[in-house]
Amino acid sequence: MMRSSWGFGQIVLLSLHVSLSTAFPDSILQILPENSGSSPHHRHRKIPRDDNLYCDSWRFVVEANDVGPWARIPSRCVAFVQDYVTNDRYRADSEAVADASLEFAKTVKVSGDGKDAWVFDIDETLLSNVPYYAVHGFGSETFDENSFDEWVDLAEAPALPASLRLYKELEQLGFKIFLLTGRTEFQRSATSKNLDYAGYSNWERLILSIPVIC
Repeated sequence: MMRSSWGFGQIVLLSLHVSLSTAFPDSILQILPENSGSSPHHRHRKIPRDDNLYCDSWRFVVEANDVGPWARIPSRCVAFVQDYVTNDRYRADSEAVADASLEFAKTVKVSGDGKDAWVFDIDETLLSNVPYYAVHGFGSETFDENSFDEWVDLAEAPALPASLRLYKELEQLGFKIFLLTGRTEFQRSATSKNLDYAGYSNWERLILSIPVIC
């Protein structure tokens, strides 16, 4: 049996360096990022003047994966995103999802044959890249793969505390833990070093992507 653990409200950060679907469905709220090339039809729609209201609606559309392709958060939402990821709300959301995940895990009858697995993503799930985004405008800058790779090579990303707790408790329950990431094989050493630095150990397998060489 294989279970997975998703990233605790980190969708905004995760989406900054993972390509979203190229589909562009009609949004419930039609709140679009400022750089999406919105049509005149969209520009004439009524947009909330209050930044918090606008940004909360924007976050909802992003979490629903309904915003289409985008490269930067709206400039009016920088303070909103910064406040979320650096204050108690982010940690509280993480703790809530970790608790729910653990409650589910406890309902699984782990057989002990090594075939009960739990799959974690790494970025914004086990490891937090908030320190990186703090010096890159909290998503207001277009994602730069080279500078992010340099950050990965430092192997200094901290653990998300709720994720580390969940990880350890899943180990105690007898799950085999697999790590699945969009990081490439070139980053295996740095990723393993960072995971160890952050307190993660004893995973069954670390699965990275194979870089495409043109």
